[in-house]
Amino acid sequence: MSALHRLSLLGAVAVLTGCASVSPDGLRGEVAALTAERTGNVQAALPATDPAARAQAQQSINGWLAQPLTQDAAVRIALLNNPGLQARLAALGVADAERVQAITLPNPHLALGRFTDSHEREIERTLAFSLLDLITLPWRTARQAERLQIATLQAAQEVVTLAADTRRAWLRAVAAEQVAAAHERMAEAAEVGAELARRMVRVGNWSRLQQAREQTVLQQASAQLARARLAAATEREQLNRRMGLWGVQAQYRLAEQLPPLPASALPADGIEATALRERLDVQAARRQLDTQATRQGWSRAGAVFGDIGLAYSRNTSTDRETGSSDVKRGWEIDLPLPLFDWGGTARTRAQAEVEQSAAQLQDTAVRARSEVRAAWLAYRTALDLARQQQAEVVPLRQFITQETTLRYNGMLASVWELLAEARASTQAVAGAIEAQRDFWLAETDLQLALTGTSPGALQGLTSGAVATSTPQGH
Repeated sequence: MSALHRLSLLGAVAVLTGCASVSPDGLRGEVAALTAERTGNVQAALPATDPAARAQAQQSINGWLAQPLTQDAAVRIALLNNPGLQARLAALGVADAERVQAITLPNPHLALGRFTDSHEREIERTLAFSLLDLITLPWRTARQAERLQIATLQAAQEVVTLAADTRRAWLRAVAAEQVAAAHERMAEAAEVGAELARRMVRVGNWSRLQQAREQTVLQQASAQLARARLAAATEREQLNRRMGLWGVQAQYRLAEQLPPLPASALPADGIEATALRERLDVQAARRQLDTQATRQGWSRAGAVFGDIGLAYSRNTSTDRETGSSDVKRGWEIDLPLPLFDWGGTARTRAQAEVEQSAAQLQDTAVRARSEVRAAWLAYRTALDLARQQQAEVVPLRQFITQETTLRYNGMLASVWELLAEARASTQAVAGAIEAQRDFWLAETDLQLALTGTSPGALQGLTSGAVATSTPQGH
């Protein structure tokens, strides 16, 4: 082989291996591009790797925490500061490095030998490398790229899921604080009734039985308030975990109210087609099937001829008496003989893996269709219930309270009836808050089922965490 041909071969190998490089940002840019339209109104800004960008992100987080925390700000903080997401993105960088390592040609082997006898001395030099690794380099590059794309889609699913979980945690935390405030008003009304009952018993206008009934109302209201405060603190801690906050940073102030209900509902037309087209888990399953189908064509050849080796040898023999030397050069190819393994097992395995990936894709598609239909039904029902609470139940309780107040002023109703109606009206407000929260939880599940991934078990329409019946007055 001429020197020009040798240089050409080395140059081609260098070009093929030099195209592989590790992503400088650990593929965070690709993940951000996949999740740009899937995290609500928030542009997915993921944690950076350099210290300067991290310091700037912390400044942004401190600025958001200095204001009443909104839903979008909570999602931004979670995407920048959640330790679990940072670990997942770091694992994606590891997968990128493994991809480059897998498609990099292995180092050639240099063998040196020195042999002597009574007549001559022989020096052997052998340079060997795997010929199949060089031949299959383009195919392995494409396959590893597909695998990395699947890993990127899976990481994007975790980003979208974290954003949805943070929205749910924010909704529950804000609603829990609003419900706790309503229970505080109910407890205050019960305290007023209990104090008035105590005074009336003291002057002899009431019996101890009537006082005991008012004390029971106060005890129930106090228990409800304690449970509401516990729920508010628990939901706030759930939000803290999503955002990765602790210590001084966890002393932020939440927004005072939930977002208002939308004027119109999202239509049900085309939601299944949207889910099949946009969902990341469906895309990942489709990529997995393509990768396995491509691999099937190479499986048998790789199993039979996976150890093809090529070596170049240059041996020098020197006569010890005359000092004359003889140089022998040549190429050597190492081929396995397929006497026992003809690649049938590898072909069967590859075919089974293709069938498995096809079944997984079908299962993912069926689940996506079902989940998006169920999510839309929960969304629509939650919207109707929330509107009913705000447009009918709460105004009706307010009307009853106003009429009771007028009757009380006209000495046609007792103070106990007035206090009971005040508690019932406050309970209706708490129910309306919970219905509004349940709608936004259902809306978050619907958006996740449409464009993200599986939302898991859909949230119930009513939680009943702190909703208990309020006894009416006597």
